[in-house]
Amino acid sequence: MWRPSNERPWSPDQAVLSRADLDGELVKVHNIRNCTYRTTEDYTVSHYDKDFKLADLETVDFIVVPFPDMPTISHTMLSFGFAGRDYLAVSVEIRKEKDEAYDPIKGFLRQYEIMYVVGDERDLIGLRTNYRLNDVYVYRANATPAQTRALFLDVMGRVNKLAAEPEFYNTITNNCTSNIAQHINHLMPGKVPYDLRVFLTGNSDKLAYELGLLKTDASFEEARLHARVNELAYINRESPDFSTRIRR
Repeated sequence: MWRPSNERPWSPDQAVLSRADLDGELVKVHNIRNCTYRTTEDYTVSHYDKDFKLADLETVDFIVVPFPDMPTISHTMLSFGFAGRDYLAVSVEIRKEKDEAYDPIKGFLRQYEIMYVVGDERDLIGLRTNYRLNDVYVYRANATPAQTRALFLDVMGRVNKLAAEPEFYNTITNNCTSNIAQHINHLMPGKVPYDLRVFLTGNSDKLAYELGLLKTDASFEEARLHARVNELAYINRESPDFSTRIRR
């Protein structure tokens, strides 16, 4: 029987899994990805470890990246903000083998493992805005400090679980948005109901808006316009405070 594995000839940018160690109020995150890109295919892979204080955790953002050639699908991510200066992004992705590409049909057929890429925003956002030339929308989530902390710990728990127990990706039932919905429902059971937009993720930001998960008083159209970070991500691509500068 075909089984998921963490031992395959992985694409270099996905060869290393992250993990998190919790020690009271301190979380050490290992293997935070921070690739330097020259093109989408030419890059230098690097990782670093970093300590985060749970007391400094203030915000969580919901990031949406529409697929330009498949408008019914978007990639979604989370990013956690610590004391307004440090941001840690998490992207749920297929774990590609060398020379492998995403195919939604193959995603139904147990052809990909799933992974949580824990990365620097200059990598995970900058790759998409400045090299893949995707639209990227960063929405502040409507979450209390306690909810943000619980969500972060739940996500890090899944990071550790997948490092120890690999799983297959599924285009519908085990994708980027369904995992985020599951994390939210762990904290607030039933908050994200069964909805086609959790699985066909192109309108996942509209769903989050309707559920009151986004921190805004604006119309959805105005919120979406404000959330687009492409221009700021390009202008500040070399800035040491990239993450704070792309937020308005």
